[in-house]
Amino acid sequence: MLKKAILVFLISMVPVIELRGAIPVGILTDGLSPWLVCILAIIGNMLPVPFILLFIRKILNWMKGRPRLGKIAIKLEERAEKKSGKVRQSELVGLCLFVAIPLPGTGAWTGALIAALMKMRIRRALPTILLGVVTAGVAVTLILQFGSGILKEIFVG
Repeated sequence: MLKKAILVFLISMVPVIELRGAIPVGILTDGLSPWLVCILAIIGNMLPVPFILLFIRKILNWMKGRPRLGKIAIKLEERAEKKSGKVRQSELVGLCLFVAIPLPGTGAWTGALIAALMKMRIRRALPTILLGVVTAGVAVTLILQFGSGILKEIFVG
């Protein structure tokens, strides 16, 4: 049980996968309460966010000074810029919704990157991203709880 809890926590910290991948792993492998899985995934997903907000601009600037890493930094910035359009229009609400929508390419990592590149203050960005992560976590947990029950009824009987 502890190994599964640690696995959920660690998976939720991985960019792109985040809690959207961690919660299904935790719930569908049995042994953990869905709400414990949700809480672990939220905490794990939020752990990197303050560091991203504080340091990503410095890291990207450092990367730009390196021949091979510079291309990666530019691609990350371009990707964040492309996704930031709607966030810029309504700033906090847009950022929260962007993080909350459980789709690929959205989430805490990209939301924190967008907030940092927009030079949003950490004391405004952090709670906004947290609200988005909690919303996404609860949504994914509820979808899996109801969805897995329906799938079991259909396929198992």
